[in-house]
Amino acid sequence: MSVEIRRVQTKREMREFVGFANKLYNGNKYYCPTLYYDEINTFTKGKNPALDFSEFGLFLAYRDNKTVGRIAAIINHKANEVWQCKKMRFGWFDFIDDLEVSHALLDTARVWGREHGMTEMNGPVGFTDMDKEGLLVDGYAEMAAMPEQYNFPYYEKHFTDYGFEKDVDWIAIQITPPNAVPERWQRMADIVQRRSHLHIIKVKNSKELLQRYPNMEYFEVLSDAYSKLYNYQPLTKEQMRFYSEYYFGLLNFDFVTIIEHDKNEIVALGLGMPDLTIAMQKAGGTLFPFGWYHLIKALKAKKMDAFDLLLIAVRPDYQEHGAHALIFAEQIPWFNKYGIKRVETTNILEANSKNIANFTGFDHRIHKRHRAYKMAL
Repeated sequence: MSVEIRRVQTKREMREFVGFANKLYNGNKYYCPTLYYDEINTFTKGKNPALDFSEFGLFLAYRDNKTVGRIAAIINHKANEVWQCKKMRFGWFDFIDDLEVSHALLDTARVWGREHGMTEMNGPVGFTDMDKEGLLVDGYAEMAAMPEQYNFPYYEKHFTDYGFEKDVDWIAIQITPPNAVPERWQRMADIVQRRSHLHIIKVKNSKELLQRYPNMEYFEVLSDAYSKLYNYQPLTKEQMRFYSEYYFGLLNFDFVTIIEHDKNEIVALGLGMPDLTIAMQKAGGTLFPFGWYHLIKALKAKKMDAFDLLLIAVRPDYQEHGAHALIFAEQIPWFNKYGIKRVETTNILEANSKNIANFTGFDHRIHKRHRAYKMAL
């Protein structure tokens, strides 16, 4: 029977859409399940501030009345203004190993993009770069971190067969933390503090963070540091507030390092969190009845094997001052205190040689690669 594509319009179809990947990868030991609640909120206006300037269409593929694929077609108007393009993004693209299914979903997304005046197609990416981005093309036998996309190896053939070409690659680096701060890093950190008049700020929780920085100045550092990176869209105040209220409440602030200069302005920020993949697998994509227990246990753990380094952001005018050395010197003792054996970066653009160089001085391996594709509409 031929493939039927339906646009998501009902609550039942929305539940089917957000739950499809967890069903497709059920039992896969490398996949990190998504939380049903979070996925629903991503596509709910008033819950996801990116929807204030974005529009989207969600589509499901059926064969014999069985769901066999999904895709989200997205336009981020603010990002298109910044980059002066007419780009339709696509994400949440999952499918069984059947070219007819994947091609039908992509054809539908392309039509939707043309109807909305777009001229190019780019993905897999999300509404913003806070969402998962890139197709996994290397590292299928590596555990996916919660912020990362995981997919079966057959996906890549479906992209190339459709005619996509590579746009960019990201790599992920896994580091084995040293037992102590290496002498050269400590020496560099000491020099940076003296010459650049930088100092470390530690806060205990999200409440204290917001009291010290009521205008969420740490996001200004992110905007400055990431403004030229792939597909970046400056965060709105609503997005800043959303990420502050939601994500900072989950962090262990031992792993939040803020760097200020002598006028008490933030110039750099480093933060991460315990790897939650195993906890998410135990939760099975839901918080209830017992999923919350596994997540809280992982977040509050005093000992852990794996840690996800979510970001290191340095203001452009301080990127040559060695601020990253100060962050590493402050974080390494915490890695050892918690017994962390593996630290994993999130995606780093392969062209971002400066950022990559920050990690290759450690015992490391490049163990994953994600790719974004493009084509004309």
